[in-house]
Amino acid sequence: MRAVDLIERKRDGGALTADELRFLVKGNTTGEIPDYQMAAFLMAVFFKGMRPEELAPWTEAMLRSGSVLDFSDLSGRCVDKHSTGGVGDKISLPLAPLVAACGVRVPMVSGRGLGHTGGTLDKLESIPGFSTQQTSARFRELVDTLGLGLIGQTADIAPADKLLYALRDVTATVESIPLIASSIMSKKLAEGIDALVLDVKVGNGAFMRSVDQARTLAETMAGIGQHMGKRVVAYLTDMNQPLGATVGNALEVRESVEILRGGGPADVRALTLTFAREMLQLGGVDPAEAERALDDGRALARFRALVEAQGGDPRVIDDPDRLPKARHIVALPAPKSGCVQGIDARAIGVGAMCLGAGRARKEDAVNPAVGVVMNARIGDHIREGEPLLFIHHDDVGVDAARRYFDAAFVLGDAVVEPPTLIIDRIE
Repeated sequence: MRAVDLIERKRDGGALTADELRFLVKGNTTGEIPDYQMAAFLMAVFFKGMRPEELAPWTEAMLRSGSVLDFSDLSGRCVDKHSTGGVGDKISLPLAPLVAACGVRVPMVSGRGLGHTGGTLDKLESIPGFSTQQTSARFRELVDTLGLGLIGQTADIAPADKLLYALRDVTATVESIPLIASSIMSKKLAEGIDALVLDVKVGNGAFMRSVDQARTLAETMAGIGQHMGKRVVAYLTDMNQPLGATVGNALEVRESVEILRGGGPADVRALTLTFAREMLQLGGVDPAEAERALDDGRALARFRALVEAQGGDPRVIDDPDRLPKARHIVALPAPKSGCVQGIDARAIGVGAMCLGAGRARKEDAVNPAVGVVMNARIGDHIREGEPLLFIHHDDVGVDAARRYFDAAFVLGDAVVEPPTLIIDRIE
């Protein structure tokens, strides 16, 4: 086979065989196919797409490029959840210990935030001492003894995806639905899971702006899972305003602990319980157990045990003031009275990034203490001068952040209803 022939066929809208797709993935991983040829192939996929019969072998070749974890000798089923990314999306933090406390194992390999969306690893690492870098052996031990582990992608999990993602990032091919779907599914299926719940965010703060786009992505990922013998259930959820009240790593950990204590914002609790029930159903456990474990303290205790097992300070669970805190808190006042008719979640996320809560480049440092606490949501009535949000900052990027925050809120006389949190369920 020659890479140039396969590039040409995809450029002209043709389909590739499973062997040809494996040839491309393996060649790029070993360096036999240079980056410039793989970049050309990715651009061809961007414009011509991939057929379902291509996506499954392409994804499998990516996940087989490294180690595939195997928990089949452990009792119970392994079920994970993945979000396509949103502003204030901290659901994985309360969800994973909740599901594990109910008897379903959760081997969760997560990522870092890039741009306006946050990353689970950054949130966890705001807990003093918490280590997300664990060996595969230690990860297995955590899943065996605690029922869960929350780690970053290791060097031997889907290495082909790392190489391909780096190329997509610099060749303007990130937004291709087949490439997004195969990237997510290759990493998730390499975890050795039995089933997967997907949270596909939709709206101004998400990568998928329209419901149609999000539904196509969800159906594509579910189709890959089905081809590979895995149960995949996808939810389309709203991201036209930040999820919960907090945006920023330590602030979101604090809010996650509130959820695990049985409190916290209603939308975060609702989404956590929805996904937990789904994961328990897929794992063969009574879905009603989710609310009981959240309210009786089992989920909180499991999170405390996880924090300690991964090197973190478990005292932050009972005393969240031990988490990093910004030096200053200032209010953003409403310029006039009215109903909050809209919130640009992306602007909130970019503003938090200006403060240091996120990164524009992978090598950027993150300040775990900074961020925002929302004081107004869509549908709320607010008076002139009342806080729309509170800015937690360390004297970095405040003016730039404030410009984004000022532009994020739409106030008017007409009363509007809050957006529907869960838009659809796809299986």
